Amino acid sequence: MTVGEALRLAEQRLGEAGVDTPRVDAELLLAHVLGVSRTGMHERRSQEAPDEFDDLLERRVRREPLAYVLGEWGFRRLVLHTDARALVPRPETEVVVERCLALLRDETEPRVLDLGTGTGAIALSIADERPDARVTAVDSAPDAVALARENAERLDLDIEVREGDLRAAAEGWDLVVSNPPYVHADEWESLQPEIRDWEPRDALVGEGLHEEIARLASTRLLVFEVGDGQADHVAGALASLGYADIAITSDLAEEDRVVEGRR
Repeated sequence: MTVGEALRLAEQRLGEAGVDTPRVDAELLLAHVLGVSRTGMHERRSQEAPDEFDDLLERRVRREPLAYVLGEWGFRRLVLHTDARALVPRPETEVVVERCLALLRDETEPRVLDLGTGTGAIALSIADERPDARVTAVDSAPDAVALARENAERLDLDIEVREGDLRAAAEGWDLVVSNPPYVHADEWESLQPEIRDWEPRDALVGEGLHEEIARLASTRLLVFEVGDGQADHVAGALASLGYADIAITSDLAEEDRVVEGRR
């Protein structure tokens, strides 16, 4: 089967499986097995498609997240290793990093905590774009800690990665950033199969964690990612706990996604 034929077949099968972006996913899978860009893949439409493509296509047809199938995912300037040990880094989380960098603009060698680091996306992006920052990444899941360490080593970024819980926020920081679990349990069954059937549930489902972290945190700056419709509630909780300069920032979809405050 040629690359062109494989592309048409993959687009059809992914569409029938309910994948939202069958054409894009098919192109990315083929480009990955060919070791080229999407543009480069189209220049090879007449050559034979590698056998490996069939296995990757079957995984995606089963609605395994594309990032897991590819084994890597772009986040800001980085390419992170991704697998089922942690959530897939989302584009909206890049806005969280933007706000952290803006708040740290006038800080020298800031101490930064990324609480619930997962792949390490937030912590590693801050370390990459602010090399003077002293960044610590904490997660309660040993598998996620191992994955974040692997990413730090592969990217040669000097951060501390360790297992821990919310109490790490109380250790004394210049900035604490967190994207804690915020999906309500009763929403779980309505989530896309890529999320519900593949991503770690404990990293997604939780309530009240923003307030708990804000209460525990010993920090001058606090930045949260929040779920749809949660921003005003979290902002109010920060105000009641004595935080000032509270601001809400929207993501590219114009959903209120980031809440920040300072003490």
